[in-house]
Amino acid sequence: MPTWLTIDEYRTLTAVCERLIPADQTPGAAEVGVPDYIDGLLGAFSFDPPRIWAGGSFSGRHGGQPGFARFHCLTALDELAWRTRIEGSLGRPEREFNGLVVGLQERYREGLAALGPDFCDCVPDEQVLRLRSLATFTQLVYDHSCEGMYGAPEYGGNRDAIAWSSIGFAGDVEPRGWTDHEVSEA
Repeated sequence: MPTWLTIDEYRTLTAVCERLIPADQTPGAAEVGVPDYIDGLLGAFSFDPPRIWAGGSFSGRHGGQPGFARFHCLTALDELAWRTRIEGSLGRPEREFNGLVVGLQERYREGLAALGPDFCDCVPDEQVLRLRSLATFTQLVYDHSCEGMYGAPEYGGNRDAIAWSSIGFAGDVEPRGWTDHEVSEA
């Protein structure tokens, strides 16, 4: 079940992600959970604490405590900034000190709707045409798809670190026992 998107929006987003980063010799965006990452970002404030910054200082994937498993509480200023970024200014004076802000939620809701209710059922060429006609939205989804593809799995994407494995990246390992050269060249 999606966190913030509707089922239909999530289905469309999944098709968009599959078109932007398809599976080939490496896993594609849908397979590694990129739609879950994006939906989780849009619904970050559905959780307590909000799923903005994973804890630390280590993930626990290679020993140590799994600090990334819990998320940090936000300061009031951090919450204001992230709510404005995600939800938009919504006519609230504390969010409009620099003017109107259209949040990510509204941008996704409008962009997915503009692709049409039949986007998932379109042939690939038609999907590409529709995505090209919404270049700004497509770039936004692509940017978030890259984040979800290669970011830390705790944020909902890169399920089981599949994307890291597919490109030969060891992941977030602390540099225990590595030489200075290995750390700087990794």
